[in-house]
Amino acid sequence: MAANSSSNSFWLFMILPLALQLSIHCKVTYDRKALIINGQRRILFSGSIHYPRSSPDMWEGLIKKAKDGGLDVIDTYVFWNVHETSPGNYNFEGRYDLVRFIKLVKKAGLYVNLRIGPYICAEWNFGGFPVWLKFVPGISFRTDNEPFKLAMRNFTQKIVHMMKDEKLFQSQGGPIILSQIENEYEPERKEFGTSGQAYMEWAAKMAVSLDTGVPWIMCKDEDVPDPVFFFVVCLSYKHSAMVFTVTVSLPTNLLNPHYGLRIGVAGFQNLVAQFTNDQSKIWHLQLLDSFKKEAPWLIITWSYHGGTNFGRTAGGPFITTSYDYDAPIDEYVLCCADMIGLIREPKYSHLMELHKAIKLCERALLAADPNVTNLGDYEQVHVFSSKSGHCAAFLSNYNTESAARVTFNKKNYNLPPWSISILPDCKNVVFNTANVSKFDKVKTKTSHVQMLSTNIDLHSWETFNEDIFSSVGDSTITVSGLLEQLNITRDTSDYLWYSTSVNISSSETFLNGGQHPTLTAQSRGHAMHVFVNGHFTGSASGTRQCRRFTFTGNVKLDAGINRISLLSITAGLTNLGAHFESYETGVLGPVVLHGLDEGKRDLSWKKWSYKSGLKGETINSDSRNGIPVVDWRPLSLAEQKQQLLTWYKAKFDAPEGDEPLALDMGSMTKGQVWINGQSIGRYWTATANGNCSVCSYSGTYRPTRCQSGCDQPTQQWYHVPRSWLEPKENSLIVFEEIGGDPSKISLVKRLVKK
Repeated sequence: MAANSSSNSFWLFMILPLALQLSIHCKVTYDRKALIINGQRRILFSGSIHYPRSSPDMWEGLIKKAKDGGLDVIDTYVFWNVHETSPGNYNFEGRYDLVRFIKLVKKAGLYVNLRIGPYICAEWNFGGFPVWLKFVPGISFRTDNEPFKLAMRNFTQKIVHMMKDEKLFQSQGGPIILSQIENEYEPERKEFGTSGQAYMEWAAKMAVSLDTGVPWIMCKDEDVPDPVFFFVVCLSYKHSAMVFTVTVSLPTNLLNPHYGLRIGVAGFQNLVAQFTNDQSKIWHLQLLDSFKKEAPWLIITWSYHGGTNFGRTAGGPFITTSYDYDAPIDEYVLCCADMIGLIREPKYSHLMELHKAIKLCERALLAADPNVTNLGDYEQVHVFSSKSGHCAAFLSNYNTESAARVTFNKKNYNLPPWSISILPDCKNVVFNTANVSKFDKVKTKTSHVQMLSTNIDLHSWETFNEDIFSSVGDSTITVSGLLEQLNITRDTSDYLWYSTSVNISSSETFLNGGQHPTLTAQSRGHAMHVFVNGHFTGSASGTRQCRRFTFTGNVKLDAGINRISLLSITAGLTNLGAHFESYETGVLGPVVLHGLDEGKRDLSWKKWSYKSGLKGETINSDSRNGIPVVDWRPLSLAEQKQQLLTWYKAKFDAPEGDEPLALDMGSMTKGQVWINGQSIGRYWTATANGNCSVCSYSGTYRPTRCQSGCDQPTQQWYHVPRSWLEPKENSLIVFEEIGGDPSKISLVKRLVKK
């Protein structure tokens, strides 16, 4: 999705609890009510955990905490771009060890929903597609296009064969009970028309032909292929209708005014939180925003752990390194399987108690269609009664302001405003979305997060300044006109230098006391720094809402030849939309000088020289081979002056203990960070704007109803996995684009108290 996607949204999958050991070969089917495993209908809850967004030493603890929270299924996307780094060359090591991750899920006794895609969205760079795919001749993404279908089929087959070789499908005794082909395709299908429909039908046939022995699903499309492809089930996203024709229905979801979580219980993708982008405040989502009517009890999925966009994996653009998502398990997870804390309360417990309440209703829900009765102007009851005598009821109050007292089955019940009460026996309330569960006093559990100093000294500081690109060298190309950025960088770097020369006559009026000329340069993304004759002139950037921008500034030019250098910067590639492979980025012009005696001079079609990447970006690769790539010089932090395009290096020892760690980058502005050669991501301490004075969950959800972090850096702390550290002499490298104070960078530990 474009927010769970997530795409990592909080996916809620309702399927069945694990009644059978995963070692038994089971048949997975479904009917209009539910998934059926080994002949049994059950309700299952699923949570999303994305393996590349955490380190392998965190996986077992994450999975355990998810199971403790009442989940039965773990769902994850498969991230094509990290696995097939170039055509036919694969990487399944470290954070990308998909088989290891799935085996850990099986070890915990949980099922897996494997969302192969291979398009995933997920706020991930390029929607999960490898950038080399863009340059396949004749390709057009996600439509009836032979080059694309060939590449997609090859990767899907690769993943399916890996899973079969490891016997990981449920039909082989493994944990995978569902696989997903494509993702959130409805907008593109409508955009592509007949080609989109043909592609979707092809994708369904291709997936089913791989003979996994488990159902295939599609997400976010109301018009999946003809039922002949009965394994192809569409779980729709958010408020879209389900593809099944069913009669199971539930009350419309109501918002919980206390617990910052929203869910749906009808087999469609849901948000329990929201990702954060640079320049935005943090959204807080709440429980029970939309129980969907007319939907089957398939599989409820949440984004249970958002994690971290390490390296340059964040898409968008302008998605933060933190993908914490305000999820029940936060971004910082202890290293061990028996981890304590680092769950977000009361969200985690509130959701766990909801799971318990729904499970108590399981037999009635899966055996009967609801009888809906109005109990007042704003009050309803949805009753599920089976022939075997099981009964479950959902009492709802839609009024956003007033509590209600209703009578049901000759008993009186009090309903807080905008809430639902769950009665698994049609008598006793075990859960209300606005109050405390009968299972546990959830309301007493609240997480208090502290970021405390580790008192670890960052020492042995060194620095060097990135060269301003002003002359042609071996690593440059020179052509007439402005080139699209990805055509040159192939996304191997965020940075591309554009450089050209301008000849200024000595007779120009501005040279004799007149006003300096103005340079305008239009860019399609995402930020830019401007230099004239090696001197900084200014910066400009776009936003997530408007990626195009124009730099406008006065420039100091001399008589004779002047060099104009533009450093164009991407901040994560677009991850959604029809034809997004054709989206252009970089300085595409026009680039114009205004205020000359001739009026204006368009520089767009002059000869431009291009240089991909920065000199310092070779540090982490070449220096490990003993090749000194830059001339570091000692840095006295007391004498440090803020400079642009500056690299910093320091050493530090690992702190004792097992608390999660982070770098406090609040004193810096924009750049990237590496620990022992591994990138912890981009940082950009832009100020978040918004209204954080009000937090109300009453009424239909809107992001503006509950915000935090206004007038603060969008992200200040950057997750450092402990597994990346050595006991002594760890290396920290920081690249700062604009200017900051490295003396205030610190290593902190995260503590969560209840």
